[in-house]
Amino acid sequence: MNYHISLTGNDQAKGTADQPFRTISRAAVLAVPGDTITVHAGVYRESVNPVNGGTPDQRIVYKSAGDGEVIITGAERISDWTSEGDHVWKTEIPNSLFTARNPFDVELSGDWLFDGELTAHLGDVYLDGKSLYECESVDAVHKPEVWSEAKYSEDSLLKWYAEVSPETTTIWAHFGGKDPRTENVEINVRPYCFWPEKPGLNYITVSGFTLRQASPQWAAPTEFQEGLIGPHWSKGWIIENNIISESKNVGISLGTEIGTGHTNKQSKGGTQREQEVILRALRSGWHKDSVGSHIVRNNLIHDCEQAGIVGHMGGAFSQISQNRIYNIHHKRLRHGAEVGGIKLHAALDTHITGNKIYSSYRGLWLDWQAQGTRISRNVFFDNISEDLFVEVCHGPYLVDHNLFLSPMNFRDMAQGGAFVHNLFAGQFVVQSEVTRTTPYHFPHETAMAGYSNITGGDDRYYNNLFLGDTETNREPVPITFFEHLPLKPRNETEEGGKAVMDGVPEDTICYLHPVGLGGYNKHPDVEDKKWWEYTKEELADLGDAAQDFLKGNAVLPVGMDGNLYLSDAVPGSHEPKAKSHEQKGITFEVDTSKGKVHVHIDDPAVLAETSTSMVTTDTLGKTYHADMKHEKPDGTPYRFDTDYFGHKRPDTDLTPGPFELSGDASLAFDC
Repeated sequence: MNYHISLTGNDQAKGTADQPFRTISRAAVLAVPGDTITVHAGVYRESVNPVNGGTPDQRIVYKSAGDGEVIITGAERISDWTSEGDHVWKTEIPNSLFTARNPFDVELSGDWLFDGELTAHLGDVYLDGKSLYECESVDAVHKPEVWSEAKYSEDSLLKWYAEVSPETTTIWAHFGGKDPRTENVEINVRPYCFWPEKPGLNYITVSGFTLRQASPQWAAPTEFQEGLIGPHWSKGWIIENNIISESKNVGISLGTEIGTGHTNKQSKGGTQREQEVILRALRSGWHKDSVGSHIVRNNLIHDCEQAGIVGHMGGAFSQISQNRIYNIHHKRLRHGAEVGGIKLHAALDTHITGNKIYSSYRGLWLDWQAQGTRISRNVFFDNISEDLFVEVCHGPYLVDHNLFLSPMNFRDMAQGGAFVHNLFAGQFVVQSEVTRTTPYHFPHETAMAGYSNITGGDDRYYNNLFLGDTETNREPVPITFFEHLPLKPRNETEEGGKAVMDGVPEDTICYLHPVGLGGYNKHPDVEDKKWWEYTKEELADLGDAAQDFLKGNAVLPVGMDGNLYLSDAVPGSHEPKAKSHEQKGITFEVDTSKGKVHVHIDDPAVLAETSTSMVTTDTLGKTYHADMKHEKPDGTPYRFDTDYFGHKRPDTDLTPGPFELSGDASLAFDC
């Protein structure tokens, strides 16, 4: 059946092309495997709650008709405003407008959300589709001040404040001189735009919509992870070609269902809570046959305050490709962990390819169990924190042919990574984490194989290009866990050199290293004898290092070869014959308005000075803990014989970095 939806339709009609339904929700109740729901142009103010899922051979498809923009919004338009002077307006709304929950009465809350100056709520007020900034009082609406944390400071002068009574919600808002009675002013009233209340509805496609202005709650990995849109613990969804924006927290959630959350937050530590959630999910059926394997592609995701895409366990075995993600966590009224363009836990065999992630707080954050994960051909720039953060994972995970262009590229708090043919133009943080034990799995499945802490290392760097900057530090600088660039002045520190970071639960010192691989200098070399090969007599001669080994805290070896270091980038000690050059040879320009990077190869001869070899799965070897190769999800090997654009590489004398070059003429292209 092909159901049609139109603003001129009627839910009592047949749902055919000539007698369409009025709401998508009406078709969502009726659709069964093999059905298609075709939605015609217009604004649909509803939350779509599918009742049925499809099958691998007969999906249920929700798609736009192609006759104009189809908007599914969690907001309602409000035009009844009264002026109170100072460009401030007031409205009073009956609470009956809010069906699921009143977002102006529900605080933004959850695990791993840090305390802040403001008691924020899930509600939002929108002017021409763009959300205003909540503030703490009516007086603050009348006398707006710039919010110092905001990426776009002028926007933060547009404020709102709300008070909720048993019958009504009163909102005061500053619209910057615009008249809300004639402008497009809306408030969010629904938590979701497209979300099945029931988990386990598989093989649904959502294609070609504009989905915006919803109020899902903060999505921590130890709780029910809501999103503006998501499959709610199902398998095989395709979310493609959509524009997703203005979520109070998460745009797309691939994460945990409501039954996997943890309630005992005060008496147990975060690591233990996380372990219990994983074990609970395994007992409840977290398995490749029933959860994950989603495709998220070609979406434009922006202005979501927690994450563009989030997922704990439910995103395993998925493909996330060709999405453009920007302006994530740009208001920063409250901060916490779980913030990023993409934030995934347990991204087993998940491939993240061809995405552009920029102008956000953090780019991509992989936390716990990045095993079999591949991060390939993505472009990162203009992110305030690091482009890539990999935390307490044992690998193997693979990072190849990416462009990391923000001031801080990588925060390495994991092990078992392989980095091949990337361009790094920013600084690194390298840190162990021996206090937390996290799981690793049998290859290509959810079953656990063991637990261990993170001593760091077990990493490989081959054929990468490091582009330095004379203005960055030449020596490691101590910073705190959530500190980002630009660094706070070093005189604003507590005793011991720790920068002041109010409200952060973890103040462990880590070190920011200059562009290059110097952060791994204290690790043994992969060519040397491994720790586990030492005899008792040999260990006795190693002193403190032997004690670290016996306690399970010995750092793991690293391997490096074929990397090129340009313009003050610093080679690691494990690559004593590394090629360095004072010239850059390659430059780039970023355009945040268009989401593009323009690359100039000014001197190809500089990039050709390093003789590199083809990298394959055999080159990379196995990771220590999982005893697993860097291989494809089907177990077949990788061979990195094509560059960023898919151009064929020669068998020998390859160009380091993402781009394979031939000839000595200068080049320019967009990524």
